[in-house]
Amino acid sequence: MKFGVVGYKGRIGKLILDVFTTDNHVPVLLVDKDEIIEKDSPDVIVDFSTPDALKITKTLCEKHQSKLVIGTTALNKEHFKLLENLSKNFAIVQSFNFSIGINILLDVLEKINNIFKDWDCEITEIHHSKKKDKPSGTAILLKEAINRDLEIHSLRLGGIPGDHSILFSNEGELIEIKHRAISRKVFAIGALKAAKFILKKQNGFFTFKDIIKEELQ
Repeated sequence: MKFGVVGYKGRIGKLILDVFTTDNHVPVLLVDKDEIIEKDSPDVIVDFSTPDALKITKTLCEKHQSKLVIGTTALNKEHFKLLENLSKNFAIVQSFNFSIGINILLDVLEKINNIFKDWDCEITEIHHSKKKDKPSGTAILLKEAINRDLEIHSLRLGGIPGDHSILFSNEGELIEIKHRAISRKVFAIGALKAAKFILKKQNGFFTFKDIIKEELQ
């Protein structure tokens, strides 16, 4: 597979390059601030950069007829509208978290949330001090999976890649479900899985949950 990376000098961008090339895929498009290196047309473009880069990413997808894997956080309604329009012609996988474990957890929460409907529930998420968005996109996904109005507590500390806890409690007991990313490499591994997934798709808007569900069938 020929691939491109938007934000290739960033922490996740470097890991994406490493994981993809280790799996014998070839980088042909590299994009960062004020820099575009184009060697060939990529089959898939991977963007884990910033919302500001999305218009450039869209232009490159259209220019090279490339599919898109996007893990950028803090996207707003306009960004999603742009992606939905792009997905009419190109296959896209979008998620706020490309961790396989988190996406399995989302599926589990959707299945069990009704059991805990009479329990109190809150979410705590911890990320590195440079992460700007609060709450995290992953915490929002967890809240949607639980399907109720609840508090999300966001902490920004040190260099933590991602810590998410869901707490259910009644008057007599407490259940805590936790996911901890111990390395950012998990997101790059998930991006590679997503890239392989959309190689088989002509167009359409997909999430990482769609990939997990396809594997479970």
